[in-house]
Amino acid sequence: MNPEVLEKCSQARRAKSILANSPATLKNEVLEHIANALEKNKDEIASANNKDLELIKQKDDYSKAFYDRLLLNEDRIASMADGLREIAGLDDPVGEVTRMWKRPNGLHIGMTRVPIGVVGIIYEARPNVTIDAAGLAVKAGNAVILRGSSEAVNSNRALVRIIQKSLTANNLPAGTVSLIEDTERSAAQDLMKADQYLDLLIPRGGASLIKAVIDNSTVPVIQTGEGNCHTYVDNSAEVESAAKIAINAKVQRPGVCNATETLLVHKEIAPEFLAKAIPALLDEGVEIRGCEETRSHSPTELNKATEDDWATEYLDLILAIKVVGNTAEAIDHINHYGTGHSEAIITDSYENAQAFLEQVDAAAVYVNASTRFTDGFEFGLGAEMGISTQKLHVRGPMGLEALTTLKYIVYGSGQIKR
Repeated sequence: MNPEVLEKCSQARRAKSILANSPATLKNEVLEHIANALEKNKDEIASANNKDLELIKQKDDYSKAFYDRLLLNEDRIASMADGLREIAGLDDPVGEVTRMWKRPNGLHIGMTRVPIGVVGIIYEARPNVTIDAAGLAVKAGNAVILRGSSEAVNSNRALVRIIQKSLTANNLPAGTVSLIEDTERSAAQDLMKADQYLDLLIPRGGASLIKAVIDNSTVPVIQTGEGNCHTYVDNSAEVESAAKIAINAKVQRPGVCNATETLLVHKEIAPEFLAKAIPALLDEGVEIRGCEETRSHSPTELNKATEDDWATEYLDLILAIKVVGNTAEAIDHINHYGTGHSEAIITDSYENAQAFLEQVDAAAVYVNASTRFTDGFEFGLGAEMGISTQKLHVRGPMGLEALTTLKYIVYGSGQIKR
């Protein structure tokens, strides 16, 4: 095993029992300390981040969306600090007794929340994940090992230095939160095989990263992030409102997993809606790939959508548009091509809204709102460890409870098994 991976796994394993038994007051003090330190050291963070930004500018294949994911400006640093304070203000799930019952033999049996232990997270160029993951892990009583991408290594180093100083200032081990600084693929692969140290591994990034972790990990994995999300405009929708929601879902921040990638439009509203939405999307710099009927309603020539477009998470200013015959067809399309992330219907029909909510198989399903809201902070969780698109043991934005497991506690009075 890579020496750095081995050392930091060992440190995390030792730290987990200390953190698991730390009171909520101490964990909250640490989070407040980190939040204050982020604001105090914002220039240092921005300087480190600028090194990463300058390096990717030298690459021919980087996109504006990728640059945006990597960027840490003053507002984003302040937002990370606010997120930590919100986590500190949430109830501590550790020690909560979720259920208690008495058996006929007199045994009192209960279930209580306990930390998972050591959590690893492998993620791409989003340094804000470093703070979100650390904050949630600490509050839920877990040690965490971070492995970011090479594009964000300077930003991540600066952030983890600040975190570790806050931990040691509050008498918690620095190894509670650690960063694998070796950006070689072999280091990530060693982390995937560290099942004797890690209790859970979470990949956060594009489809290729998630697949690599699922295929190679011997550590239990929660699949997160891949977001081929859809917005469906029903024939009963109000055109002006529908256009605003659909455009926001695509352009507000196109490089993230909850951005809409395919727009489905009911055939009856298509002429009016597309006449309004397509020019507005083009004005925002969106490349549109449309089905034949979509192209026939466009005032300008559009690229033709292929079968691959319906299954693609672009993470960029690209949008596929398809005209469908009815709500049932839209639901079938979503369930066939979607990744179980976030799906939305824009409608004034209660019946169609309920059918969509009940029949679409996804972690988050919306009526008359942008898919961009699928986020731990927006859902009141403070932050998120990722957005789980699987069904075990958690689904959707992963907050504090998702970083705990359950333990049975049994009170007896001398019972023996006969």
